[in-house]
Amino acid sequence: MIYIRKIYYILFFTVITYNLYGRDNEQRICFEFYDGTFNSEVDQAFLIDVPKLLTSEVTSAFYNTANIVNYRPLIDSLIAYKVRHELNDWLFYQLIRKTAQQLSPKADNYGRYTLYKWFLLGKSGYDARLALTKDKVIFYVLNNEDVSDIPYFMIEGKKYICLNYHDYPGYNINQDRPEPISVIIADKGKAFSYQVTKMPDFKPEAYTDKELQFTYHHKTYNFNIKLNPDVETIFANYPVVDFGTYFNIPLSRETYASLIPLLKRNLKGMTPVKGVDYLMHFTRSAFLYEDDEGNYGKEKRLSPEETLFAKYSDCDDRAALFFYLVKEIYNLPMIAVLYSSHITMAVQFTKPIGTSLNYKGNFYSFCEPTPQKEDLHIGQVSSKWRNQPYEVVYQYNPQP
Repeated sequence: MIYIRKIYYILFFTVITYNLYGRDNEQRICFEFYDGTFNSEVDQAFLIDVPKLLTSEVTSAFYNTANIVNYRPLIDSLIAYKVRHELNDWLFYQLIRKTAQQLSPKADNYGRYTLYKWFLLGKSGYDARLALTKDKVIFYVLNNEDVSDIPYFMIEGKKYICLNYHDYPGYNINQDRPEPISVIIADKGKAFSYQVTKMPDFKPEAYTDKELQFTYHHKTYNFNIKLNPDVETIFANYPVVDFGTYFNIPLSRETYASLIPLLKRNLKGMTPVKGVDYLMHFTRSAFLYEDDEGNYGKEKRLSPEETLFAKYSDCDDRAALFFYLVKEIYNLPMIAVLYSSHITMAVQFTKPIGTSLNYKGNFYSFCEPTPQKEDLHIGQVSSKWRNQPYEVVYQYNPQP
C-alpha cells in the first residue's frame, strides 16, 4: 500500500510538471538583498503543488519532480551572487530563505517553503537533510562547529544541526523525535559554517544614527554612530556559537567608518595601556546592563554591532565588543576568561600590569569590560571572581 501511494505521488507531480512545460515555462524572481538585487529565471515547472502536511512520500515526490525540471539557472544565480558578494554560509542561507519565500511564502505553506530551502541548499553543495514528525518538518545541515543551543542528530559519526528550530518555539525534540527521510540530495556535500567574517555592504541610506555618551577621567565623550536595523534581522536566529567564532564577527562598513576613526582620534597621543583603559571604560559605561535571562529569556550573544544597537547588553556582549575594538585599534594579544556565570578579558602588554594571568607562557593583564561594583583598573579583578575557578575559552594571537 505504501509503495502504491509513493508511485501515485510521483506520477501526480510528474503530470503537473509536464503539463506546465506546455506553457510559457519561465518567470523571474527579483528582490533586494542588502546592498544588491538578486534576480533569476525560474522554470514554471519548479513551482510544485505540495500538501501542507508533509509525509515521506510527498517529500520524495517533490524531490523527484524538482530534480527533473530546469532548476539549474536558479542554483547558478544563487552561487554566483554568493561569490560576487562574498557571502559566508550564514548570509547565503538568508539569501536562500528569501528565495524560498518568493517561491512559496512561508505563511501559506510552511512545508513547501521548507522543502525549497532544503532543495536549494542541497543543490548548492551542502549536506542538507529533512526529518518529519506527524505535524512538523525539521531541517538539518551538516555542521562541524561547537554550537550549543539548538538540537542536532548524528549519522555515522557526523553531526547535523537544526536550521529551523526557531520556527517551533517550545517544541521538545526529545519527546516527539523526528524521523529522517531517506532522500539525500548531496551525500558528500560540504558542511555548513556559522562563521561570519564579513558583513554585507548595506546601502548608506539604510542606516540610522544613534547617540552614545560616556565619561572618562571627568571628560565627556559623545559619539554619533551609524547603525543598520538589518543587523538585528541577520542575527535574529543566530545560535550560541563558540567564542572564537563569536568574537570575530566584524562591524559593517558604515558602522565601522562612524566609530573606529573617531575612537582613534580620541586615543591619539595615548599609550596602548591608557588607550585600552579608555576602551575598557567605554564598553562598561556607554551602554545599559541587563543579563540575557532578563532581556531575552535565554542565552544570546550579541555581535559587536548588535551591542552598539541594543538598549541592554551583558558581559558576553561587552567582552566581544571590547575584543573587537582592541583588535582593530591596537591588535594586541588577548584571552577570554570564563567564570561560572561571567566572562572577562585579559590583554598582553609589553609588561604585566597588576593581577595578570600566565597562559601558555605569556602574561595577560585583566581588563574588565563590564560594569562591576568596584571601578576596576587594568590588572584588577572583581572581588566576586577573584578566587573563583576559571577557564580560558579563547586566545587571540596577532598575525605578524
